[in-house]
Amino acid sequence: MSNFTTETYTLKREILSFTNKISNKLSKPEKKFIADITYGMLAAGSCLLTDVVDQLHEDTKKVNSVERLTRHLNKGTPNHALNSYLNTVRKWTPDEPVIHIDDSDIVKPHGYKFEALGTVRDGSKSSNTKNVIEKGYHITEACVITKSNHPVSIFSRIHSSQEKGFTSTNDITFNAMERGKAMFGKATFVMDRGYDDNKMFLKLDELKQDYVIRLTAKRKLLFHNKWVPATELRNRRKGKIKTPVIYKGKQRDAYLSHVKVKITASRKDVYLVLVYGITEHPMMLVTNKELKSKDDVIRIARLYFSRWRIEEYFRCKKQVFQFENFRVRKLKSINALNFYITLCMAFLALVSMKPETSALKFSILRKANPVKEKVNFYYYRLAKGISGILSYAKEGVRLWFKTKRPTYRQLRFKLIYK
Repeated sequence: MSNFTTETYTLKREILSFTNKISNKLSKPEKKFIADITYGMLAAGSCLLTDVVDQLHEDTKKVNSVERLTRHLNKGTPNHALNSYLNTVRKWTPDEPVIHIDDSDIVKPHGYKFEALGTVRDGSKSSNTKNVIEKGYHITEACVITKSNHPVSIFSRIHSSQEKGFTSTNDITFNAMERGKAMFGKATFVMDRGYDDNKMFLKLDELKQDYVIRLTAKRKLLFHNKWVPATELRNRRKGKIKTPVIYKGKQRDAYLSHVKVKITASRKDVYLVLVYGITEHPMMLVTNKELKSKDDVIRIARLYFSRWRIEEYFRCKKQVFQFENFRVRKLKSINALNFYITLCMAFLALVSMKPETSALKFSILRKANPVKEKVNFYYYRLAKGISGILSYAKEGVRLWFKTKRPTYRQLRFKLIYK
């Protein structure tokens, strides 16, 4: 048990060291709240405030603690905390990094009191032949790939067409792109065919960013001064460059081909990279990165297939922290809660970047008791190990925030006798 006590103490100290960097410019109550919510969600494996409070072991009534957390969430995400977080993430990434942008859904089928609740396509129930529409929110996420090859969010926004001031999903995607440029200057944006839109290409050209975007079957390209369907170019060619890629969790052999074309939006030279042997219809990727060799073509294909990391990131947020099960109702509060889940995910990334010789990382992985020796995505395993170690804690983090009481000076009165 003493070993677990040491591990618990070390892990608490690591969590608080991380949250203190994020909240260093905030007031003491806000610092304590960020530490509480981050620690509580990591310990509980849940974003439900009642579950978080259970892990804090406070002396006050449970309902009072829940109300305290709710009040802080209602204030939204502190700008200082967001900026500190983004500055921290910037240090983890290489120069000119890869940024994946994707949309997902948060389904609330039985919700009726949530602010600006709209309708979404339920990705877990829908298929290529059937769309299942439920009440819920959209979420737009941009994840950067760190030096250790793990995804970390730089932009996450929950939104609805029903909310006040909403313009379009495209505008929110543009905000994500602009943040990527502001943080890194130059990056490569990787996006699925849902972003095959002239407005996207024009925006990325305006921001002077590189991109790899999968095309839809409707796309037309300028080839030899003639507009032709991209599918026609796809059907004319054969893949001659062989390379292994990861697709749906399995390694597959892809066969690649490429051709220089122009795209409708800007009429600038781009490359069409065709990927055969993976899906029923060969994939069509377009990139404005220069392709001078076979290795360059292979690099583009692998950049696109690394999209599984952001898809797994979404899945991890929902499963590990029960994200779709939140109870806060104001959209401002929901986005604030989403930010603190993002902090938890970033803490998992921080642990994953530690060397294999790290005693804390070893303890966390051992506690997770994994079945498989090696995996490509460590977050699930780390989250399980962290929750397991913190389950031995008898106290939350309140004792780390002792109130310093002022020293009182005794007043002395001089008696004058007459």
